[in-house]
Amino acid sequence: MSDTQTPQQRHANMAAIHGKDTKPEMVVRKWLWGHGYRYRLNHPRLPGKPDVVMRKYRTCIFVNGCFWHGHHICFPSDDLQSAIESSECCKIPKTNIEFWVKKIRRNKERDSEVQRRLASMGWHCITIWECELRPNVRENTLRSLAYTLNRIFLQDHSIRRYEILDKEPMMAAEEMEEYNNSETVEKRLTE
Repeated sequence: MSDTQTPQQRHANMAAIHGKDTKPEMVVRKWLWGHGYRYRLNHPRLPGKPDVVMRKYRTCIFVNGCFWHGHHICFPSDDLQSAIESSECCKIPKTNIEFWVKKIRRNKERDSEVQRRLASMGWHCITIWECELRPNVRENTLRSLAYTLNRIFLQDHSIRRYEILDKEPMMAAEEMEEYNNSETVEKRLTE
């Protein structure tokens, strides 16, 4: 099957697609802002410059296009024939298959590496796919996002109770030697 456009026309079409301020990203950002969540965009100091960064929740949100990030596409081997199977939301072009398979595979590997690096830095990563923001499922996806953010916040900011034993606490003026031998400062974490 041949392409209906010349290589120059196809190149111009693909080059016109930008990675920032996409429609799915704007949907997520408007919903978050309207529900009181505050965020930063494309934080330059974090790996991968996540689409939405929520410092309060220590969470990065990636709003991925299904085609560019290979949603539901599995690359089991280097054989191109096994990778040609498109998913419902990600259709691999019939022309220049080798280029597109390599590009999508590279994007998926980079996404995984970025999320591993963020997790090792203590950040939570949430990926929202373009197909999850279609009008018929959008509200469920965004409610699920709010639920996840609230769970992350509660887990990370849980109240810790400290119990002080019956003895009087040490005074700052007492000597360190007496402090080291004393058991009066013991605190115990209770859940």
